[in-house]
Amino acid sequence: MVVQITQKGVLRLLKEISPALTVLFFSILFSYYFDGSIQAREVLLRALVRLIRFALPLCLPLYLLLPLYRFVVARMEEKLLQTDRKEELSIHPIKHWIFRPLQGIGIGLLFETKLLEALQILTGAPAHPILFFSRGHFQLGRLLIVSGIIVAISLFLSILWTLDDVGIRYVNRKDQELKMIGKYVGTLMPILFGFYGIFSFIADYPARQAFVFLFRIAMILYPPFVVFAVLHYRFLRSREEHFFERTSVRKGGIW
Repeated sequence: MVVQITQKGVLRLLKEISPALTVLFFSILFSYYFDGSIQAREVLLRALVRLIRFALPLCLPLYLLLPLYRFVVARMEEKLLQTDRKEELSIHPIKHWIFRPLQGIGIGLLFETKLLEALQILTGAPAHPILFFSRGHFQLGRLLIVSGIIVAISLFLSILWTLDDVGIRYVNRKDQELKMIGKYVGTLMPILFGFYGIFSFIADYPARQAFVFLFRIAMILYPPFVVFAVLHYRFLRSREEHFFERTSVRKGGIW
């Protein structure tokens, strides 16, 4: 029975992250056909290592989510209100497969372009994308920088997603309305940061090379952020009582 349940759980997880696996498959094909000097086995190994390298620092900070969530709620208690849940937690394709991965890609582009600008000012020479593309050999400094940025993105997004998923809203007493804390971040960040990154790359590189970079970045970042969004949902669901019930935030609405 344990084996059957485990197999069922694995199959369900694979179904939930199927868009990530699909994009990962096409990225492997893209790398293989456009770089004939690399063997198929090496392309597959690089893709899997890259997925793990980005997914681990995204997902491991989830174990810090509960204390951070309680800290944020305690600090903003007077300005928050928890609404009644109208539906159970579940995977929503638009939210977990499109919307939230776009948030991560948008923030990733922002960090990439800002870091490139800083390097160009310090060195006085054009800096090539360093966060997402491997240079073929291990660089400890690069790994630490990338991991630190990814952990910061993970904590920032997981807090916003959690507050929205548990129904906690910001109370605007002046206008007497409730607002989603992640509303503007979720709506504008993928668009603004994404366009900012696109225009920055176009300004620094020839148009064709810039769009190749952007396409490769999207192919690299989409699978780990889908995995992160799905595991965030699973983490929240496994600890519903701690996130939904054991809070001091008032429940109800504005009358």
